Amino acid sequence: MARLFEQIDSQPSEIGEITLRRRRIPALGDRDIYEVKLGEEFLMSSMFVDAEVALSNLGLEATEGDNLSVVVGGLGLGYTAVAALRHERVGELLVVEYLEPVIRWHQQENVPLGKDLNADARSRYVHGSFFDMAVADPESGGFDPEAPGKQFDAILLDIDHSPRALLNDSSASFYTTDNITLMARQLKPRGIFAMWSNEGEDPVFMDVLKEVFTDVVCHVVSFYNPFQNRESFNTVYVARKPG
Repeated sequence: MARLFEQIDSQPSEIGEITLRRRRIPALGDRDIYEVKLGEEFLMSSMFVDAEVALSNLGLEATEGDNLSVVVGGLGLGYTAVAALRHERVGELLVVEYLEPVIRWHQQENVPLGKDLNADARSRYVHGSFFDMAVADPESGGFDPEAPGKQFDAILLDIDHSPRALLNDSSASFYTTDNITLMARQLKPRGIFAMWSNEGEDPVFMDVLKEVFTDVVCHVVSFYNPFQNRESFNTVYVARKPG
Protein backbone atom coordinates (compact mmCIF):
# COMPACT_ATOMS: atom_id res chain seq x y z
CA MET A 1 0.00 0.00 0.00
CA ALA A 2 1.30 3.45 -0.90
CA ARG A 3 2.12 5.73 2.00
CA LEU A 4 -0.41 8.48 2.68
CA PHE A 5 2.34 11.08 3.13
CA GLU A 6 5.95 11.46 2.02
CA GLN A 7 8.33 14.41 2.12
CA ILE A 8 10.33 13.96 -1.08
CA ASP A 9 12.81 16.79 -0.64
CA SER A 10 13.47 19.94 1.36
CA GLN A 11 16.20 22.43 0.48
CA PRO A 12 17.26 25.92 1.51
CA SER A 13 16.70 28.61 -1.09
CA GLU A 14 17.30 32.32 -1.53
CA ILE A 15 13.86 33.11 -0.05
CA GLY A 16 13.38 30.26 2.44
CA GLU A 17 13.10 26.51 2.84
CA ILE A 18 11.43 24.94 -0.20
CA THR A 19 9.75 21.56 0.26
CA LEU A 20 8.24 18.98 -2.10
CA ARG A 21 5.69 16.58 -0.61
CA ARG A 22 3.47 13.79 -1.89
CA ARG A 23 0.28 12.69 -0.18
CA ARG A 24 -2.82 10.62 -0.74
CA ILE A 25 -6.28 11.50 0.58
CA PRO A 26 -8.36 8.29 0.29
CA ALA A 27 -11.66 10.17 0.34
CA LEU A 28 -10.56 12.05 -2.81
CA GLY A 29 -9.50 8.99 -4.82
CA ASP A 30 -6.50 6.77 -5.32
CA ARG A 31 -4.00 9.24 -6.74
CA ASP A 32 -0.88 11.05 -5.64
CA ILE A 33 -1.16 14.74 -4.78
CA TYR A 34 2.05 16.76 -5.04
CA GLU A 35 2.53 19.89 -2.94
CA VAL A 36 5.18 22.61 -2.83
CA LYS A 37 5.71 24.71 0.31
CA LEU A 38 7.91 27.74 0.94
CA GLY A 39 8.50 27.81 4.68
CA GLU A 40 5.02 27.26 6.12
CA GLU A 41 3.23 28.70 3.08
CA PHE A 42 1.67 26.46 0.43
CA LEU A 43 2.80 27.52 -3.03
CA MET A 44 1.07 24.93 -5.17
CA SER A 45 -0.85 21.67 -5.12
CA SER A 46 -1.54 19.31 -8.01
CA MET A 47 -5.12 19.25 -6.70
CA PHE A 48 -5.76 22.67 -8.24
CA VAL A 49 -4.18 23.22 -11.66
CA ASP A 50 -7.08 24.34 -13.86
CA ALA A 51 -5.99 27.97 -13.91
CA GLU A 52 -2.31 27.11 -14.43
CA VAL A 53 -3.32 25.17 -17.54
CA ALA A 54 -5.71 27.94 -18.58
CA LEU A 55 -2.85 30.45 -18.35
CA SER A 56 -1.12 28.70 -21.24
CA ASN A 57 -4.28 27.99 -23.20
CA LEU A 58 -5.74 31.49 -22.94
CA GLY A 59 -2.39 33.17 -23.55
CA LEU A 60 -1.41 31.06 -26.54
CA GLU A 61 -4.87 31.06 -28.11
CA ALA A 62 -4.51 34.85 -28.24
CA THR A 63 -0.98 34.67 -29.68
CA GLU A 64 -0.62 35.08 -33.43
CA GLY A 65 1.69 33.18 -35.78
CA ASP A 66 3.55 29.88 -35.85
CA ASN A 67 6.84 28.57 -34.49
CA LEU A 68 6.19 30.61 -31.37
CA SER A 69 8.90 31.56 -28.91
CA VAL A 70 7.38 31.46 -25.42
CA VAL A 71 8.59 32.30 -21.91
CA VAL A 72 6.98 30.79 -18.82
CA GLY A 73 7.86 32.63 -15.62
CA GLY A 74 7.66 30.21 -12.70
CA LEU A 75 8.05 26.44 -13.02
CA GLY A 76 6.01 25.25 -10.02
CA LEU A 77 4.89 21.68 -10.69
CA GLY A 78 5.19 22.16 -14.44
CA TYR A 79 1.53 22.42 -15.41
CA THR A 80 1.74 25.76 -17.23
CA ALA A 81 4.88 24.72 -19.11
CA VAL A 82 3.52 21.31 -20.19
CA ALA A 83 0.20 22.88 -21.23
CA ALA A 84 2.18 25.29 -23.44
CA LEU A 85 4.04 22.41 -25.09
CA ARG A 86 0.73 20.81 -26.03
CA HIS A 87 0.25 23.68 -28.48
CA GLU A 88 1.85 22.54 -31.74
CA ARG A 89 2.53 26.15 -32.76
CA VAL A 90 5.07 26.48 -29.93
CA GLY A 91 8.56 26.13 -31.37
CA GLU A 92 10.57 27.09 -28.27
CA LEU A 93 9.77 27.26 -24.56
CA LEU A 94 11.99 28.88 -21.93
CA VAL A 95 10.95 28.16 -18.33
CA VAL A 96 12.45 30.79 -16.01
CA GLU A 97 12.69 29.65 -12.38
CA TYR A 98 14.41 31.43 -9.48
CA LEU A 99 14.57 28.43 -7.13
CA GLU A 100 17.21 25.94 -8.23
CA PRO A 101 15.73 23.03 -6.21
CA VAL A 102 12.50 23.32 -8.23
CA ILE A 103 14.46 22.92 -11.47
CA ARG A 104 16.29 19.91 -10.04
CA TRP A 105 13.00 18.22 -9.05
CA HIS A 106 11.99 18.33 -12.70
CA GLN A 107 15.39 17.39 -14.09
CA GLN A 108 15.53 14.39 -11.75
CA GLU A 109 11.84 13.62 -12.47
CA ASN A 110 10.81 13.72 -8.82
CA VAL A 111 7.57 15.29 -10.03
CA PRO A 112 5.32 13.66 -12.65
CA LEU A 113 5.64 16.34 -15.36
CA GLY A 114 9.42 16.47 -15.24
CA LYS A 115 9.52 13.60 -17.71
CA ASP A 116 7.39 15.52 -20.22
CA LEU A 117 9.53 18.64 -20.00
CA ASN A 118 12.82 16.74 -20.22
CA ALA A 119 11.67 14.71 -23.22
CA ASP A 120 10.57 17.72 -25.31
CA ALA A 121 13.44 19.28 -27.25
CA ARG A 122 11.53 22.58 -27.47
CA SER A 123 11.80 23.09 -23.70
CA ARG A 124 14.69 24.66 -21.78
CA TYR A 125 15.10 25.55 -18.09
CA VAL A 126 16.56 28.96 -17.27
CA HIS A 127 17.74 29.50 -13.69
CA GLY A 128 17.28 33.11 -12.69
CA SER A 129 14.93 35.79 -11.42
CA PHE A 130 12.07 36.44 -13.84
CA PHE A 131 11.60 39.91 -12.35
CA ASP A 132 15.24 40.89 -12.81
CA MET A 133 15.35 39.49 -16.35
CA ALA A 134 12.08 41.27 -17.20
CA VAL A 135 13.58 44.72 -16.68
CA ALA A 136 17.13 44.01 -17.91
CA ASP A 137 18.78 46.11 -20.60
CA PRO A 138 17.65 44.41 -23.83
CA GLU A 139 21.06 44.94 -25.39
CA SER A 140 22.85 42.82 -22.79
CA GLY A 141 20.21 40.77 -20.99
CA GLY A 142 16.69 39.43 -21.10
CA PHE A 143 15.04 36.06 -20.62
CA ASP A 144 17.35 34.07 -22.89
CA PRO A 145 20.94 34.02 -21.59
CA GLU A 146 22.02 32.55 -24.93
CA ALA A 147 20.47 35.39 -26.96
CA PRO A 148 20.48 38.80 -25.22
CA GLY A 149 17.87 41.17 -26.56
CA LYS A 150 15.69 38.40 -28.00
CA GLN A 151 11.96 39.11 -28.36
CA PHE A 152 9.23 36.55 -27.73
CA ASP A 153 5.73 35.89 -29.00
CA ALA A 154 4.29 35.29 -25.53
CA ILE A 155 5.30 35.71 -21.89
CA LEU A 156 3.23 33.68 -19.40
CA LEU A 157 3.73 34.54 -15.72
CA ASP A 158 2.77 32.44 -12.68
CA ILE A 159 4.89 33.35 -9.66
CA ASP A 160 3.20 35.63 -7.12
CA HIS A 161 -0.26 34.87 -5.76
CA SER A 162 -1.46 38.19 -7.17
CA PRO A 163 -0.11 41.70 -7.86
CA ARG A 164 -0.68 42.43 -4.14
CA ALA A 165 -0.01 39.02 -2.51
CA LEU A 166 3.70 38.53 -3.18
CA LEU A 167 6.00 35.60 -2.47
CA ASN A 168 8.76 38.10 -1.77
CA ASP A 169 8.57 41.87 -1.36
CA SER A 170 11.33 42.32 -3.93
CA SER A 171 8.85 41.75 -6.78
CA ALA A 172 6.47 44.55 -5.74
CA SER A 173 7.97 47.09 -8.16
CA PHE A 174 7.31 44.81 -11.15
CA TYR A 175 3.56 45.52 -11.13
CA THR A 176 4.01 49.16 -12.10
CA THR A 177 3.62 50.90 -15.43
CA ASP A 178 7.35 51.56 -15.70
CA ASN A 179 8.47 47.97 -15.18
CA ILE A 180 5.66 46.37 -17.17
CA THR A 181 6.74 48.69 -19.99
CA LEU A 182 10.33 47.49 -19.63
CA MET A 183 9.20 43.85 -19.78
CA ALA A 184 7.12 44.55 -22.89
CA ARG A 185 10.31 45.39 -24.78
CA GLN A 186 10.96 41.64 -24.81
CA LEU A 187 7.70 40.96 -26.64
CA LYS A 188 7.39 41.11 -30.40
CA PRO A 189 4.84 43.58 -31.80
CA ARG A 190 1.36 42.17 -31.05
CA GLY A 191 2.93 39.68 -28.64
CA ILE A 192 0.96 38.46 -25.61
CA PHE A 193 1.56 38.91 -21.90
CA ALA A 194 -0.59 36.64 -19.70
CA MET A 195 -0.53 36.25 -15.93
CA TRP A 196 -2.16 33.98 -13.34
CA SER A 197 -3.64 35.36 -10.12
CA ASN A 198 -5.20 33.69 -7.10
CA GLU A 199 -7.49 36.68 -6.57
CA GLY A 200 -10.23 38.47 -8.46
CA GLU A 201 -9.70 41.23 -11.00
CA ASP A 202 -7.45 43.96 -9.63
CA PRO A 203 -8.67 47.34 -10.99
CA VAL A 204 -5.35 49.08 -10.28
CA PHE A 205 -3.36 46.41 -12.11
CA MET A 206 -5.87 46.43 -14.98
CA ASP A 207 -5.22 50.18 -15.36
CA VAL A 208 -1.46 49.50 -15.44
CA LEU A 209 -1.92 46.88 -18.16
CA LYS A 210 -4.13 49.19 -20.20
CA GLU A 211 -1.43 51.88 -20.14
CA VAL A 212 1.03 49.48 -21.78
CA PHE A 213 -1.07 46.99 -23.78
CA THR A 214 -4.22 46.72 -25.85
CA ASP A 215 -7.00 44.09 -25.75
CA VAL A 216 -6.65 43.67 -21.98
CA VAL A 217 -8.96 41.00 -20.53
CA CYS A 218 -9.20 39.37 -17.10
CA HIS A 219 -10.62 35.85 -17.42
CA VAL A 220 -12.24 34.03 -14.48
CA VAL A 221 -11.30 30.32 -14.29
CA SER A 222 -13.64 28.33 -12.04
CA PHE A 223 -12.96 24.88 -10.59
CA TYR A 224 -14.40 22.60 -7.92
CA ASN A 225 -12.73 22.68 -4.50
CA PRO A 226 -13.40 19.38 -2.69
CA PHE A 227 -12.04 20.69 0.62
CA GLN A 228 -14.70 23.42 0.68
CA ASN A 229 -17.30 21.49 -1.34
CA ARG A 230 -17.92 24.46 -3.61
CA GLU A 231 -16.65 26.25 -6.68
CA SER A 232 -13.48 28.29 -6.36
CA PHE A 233 -11.84 30.53 -8.93
CA ASN A 234 -8.58 32.06 -10.08
CA THR A 235 -8.05 34.70 -12.75
CA VAL A 236 -5.86 34.99 -15.85
CA TYR A 237 -4.95 38.39 -17.29
CA VAL A 238 -4.27 38.48 -21.04
CA ALA A 239 -2.93 41.58 -22.81
CA ARG A 240 -1.50 42.33 -26.28
CA LYS A 241 1.46 44.55 -27.10
CA PRO A 242 0.58 47.19 -29.71
CA GLY A 243 2.08 46.73 -33.14
